[in-house]
Amino acid sequence: MHIVPNTWVTVSYRLFDSSGEAIEEDEREITYLHGGYGSVFPRIEEALEGQQAGFQTSLYLEPEDTFGDYDAERLRLAPRERFPDTLEPGMTFEGVPGEPPDGELYIVTDIAEDTVVLDSNHPLAGMALRFDLHVIDAWPATAEEIERESRQHDA
Repeated sequence: MHIVPNTWVTVSYRLFDSSGEAIEEDEREITYLHGGYGSVFPRIEEALEGQQAGFQTSLYLEPEDTFGDYDAERLRLAPRERFPDTLEPGMTFEGVPGEPPDGELYIVTDIAEDTVVLDSNHPLAGMALRFDLHVIDAWPATAEEIERESRQHDA
């Protein structure tokens, strides 16, 4: 079956940075509803449109096509005493502890004696990425599945 809007697609992929270094060691797999429902980047959907199971491609995407440019304004400093005793880089927090919720997810990037550096940028923000894609399967979605995905996308 050809990939057209309202087709379920299973794709395996590997992700690399602009120098060809693997970002993740293993291949990953995703199943998504094709047609602008927001589960994959639009440029990936464009590349897969009209293809079918067995299709393979490498796709180079700039930051504006993926997670956006890195924004230094999304860095925050917070007093160390607001955090648990056990704290290490890579830990995530919903909002900055001790401040009103802002809906952001923050990653601890550095810990000084009395200050914690938090970053709400996506870890891959600002990076050009290469996706090696392989279409595993494609099949038509039911009317109920399309309705469910439409509601989730609109939410």
